Amino acid sequence: MKMESVNIVLVEPEIPQNTGNIARTCAATGAKLHLVEPMGFRPDDKKLKRAGLDYWHFLDITYYKDIDDFFEKNRGGHFFYFSTKANKAYTEVEYPDNCYLVFGKETKGLPEKLLFDNPETTVRIPMIDDARSLNLSNSAAIGVYEVLRQWNFPKHKENGRLREFDWENAILP
Repeated sequence: MKMESVNIVLVEPEIPQNTGNIARTCAATGAKLHLVEPMGFRPDDKKLKRAGLDYWHFLDITYYKDIDDFFEKNRGGHFFYFSTKANKAYTEVEYPDNCYLVFGKETKGLPEKLLFDNPETTVRIPMIDDARSLNLSNSAAIGVYEVLRQWNFPKHKENGRLREFDWENAILP
């Protein structure tokens, strides 16, 4: 499958370090980042910038004034809502081109009305019964890498390289 775009959407993120880590994941995977206000920090927050390291120049990022603004500007997208309240696992759906992985704020998640209205595209990451939730940045990484796995990692580096050794000329036992 040809990759057109994968998008990570954070609805009202509260913790700058999580958003910075997700920004770094987006930069490393080619995913676009969408931030829906209000946010619990400012875009110039030092903790946000530090968590994203020096990957900011790789990032395609868009800000929205609220969730209605986001949906208005992204009509025609395929939306998948990640929630601990979903009945379907994130691995049980196919992610098409132009998909949006939507995550809620750290303390409350996504609005339940949104989840209720979209049962076929609301998904969860399985956990043990007593676990409340995963960290937001871990959840976003799990989601985007599932999409890329299904798409066979298009436009991504196929091989790693050692700094001090050469795999291709190695004599292995």
